Amino acid sequence: MTDTQATSYFHRVGPHRFAPTVHAGGAWNPDEQHFSPVGGLIAHEIQQARAGRPALALSRISFDILGKIGFEEFDVDVRIVRPGRTIELVEATVTIGGRAVVSARAWFLSEQDTAAVAGGEPDRLPAPDSLASWPLTSTWTGGYIASLDARPVGTPQPGRTTAWIATPIDLIADEPADPVAAFLALVDTANGIAVRQEPTKWMFPNLDLTIHLYRRPDPAWTGLDTTVTFGHTGQGLTSTVLHDTRGPVGVAQQTLTVRPLD
Repeated sequence: MTDTQATSYFHRVGPHRFAPTVHAGGAWNPDEQHFSPVGGLIAHEIQQARAGRPALALSRISFDILGKIGFEEFDVDVRIVRPGRTIELVEATVTIGGRAVVSARAWFLSEQDTAAVAGGEPDRLPAPDSLASWPLTSTWTGGYIASLDARPVGTPQPGRTTAWIATPIDLIADEPADPVAAFLALVDTANGIAVRQEPTKWMFPNLDLTIHLYRRPDPAWTGLDTTVTFGHTGQGLTSTVLHDTRGPVGVAQQTLTVRPLD
């Protein structure tokens, strides 16, 4: 099978080592990987490292993008920082050529029956099956963007868009993805659905991604209710309410570095 025929974003080439396929290609630079599937892979590896430990739910995961994620093989190292039966903290680091390019921290909590006091959620989104597809390739390039099925809720606006995102591409070849990781693998797309300025004239890549969840999401579709704000001094923020087809599940934030392209 050639790389263009790949049906996954990554191949596992070692116990903790991965090779990207063409579908992982970045939107800003063809020599980079898009962070979205990388983030999902990190979440998957964190869940794999917790196998056999207490059954806790992922409550928060934060990623810091430390540098260029080159389009080459990389390693994902995971360690449990704060073990526990009801609360646990796990760290992961992605390295390329011995250089750390992503660090992540994930908090896990025990699940309790709190249905009697649950509330405060935003409204559900219309089902994705009732919506038309939207080609993100009209704005962005790269293998990852080309792999997506995007369906907007209403008309996309600069700085404000709601859309469902799905993909037929597996996260890892010949390996079932953790369901929560499969959902999270599409969240970083949020910064690309509500662009305030044309990416051929302005750059606004995110430096990080922080996701808070208040229930386990289903992986079939990732709903992104997204607002993008640019400040006056080169900083920006992409804020997203996250949904699955059963309703809202949490929120995500991305810090942006905003600068003109010469």
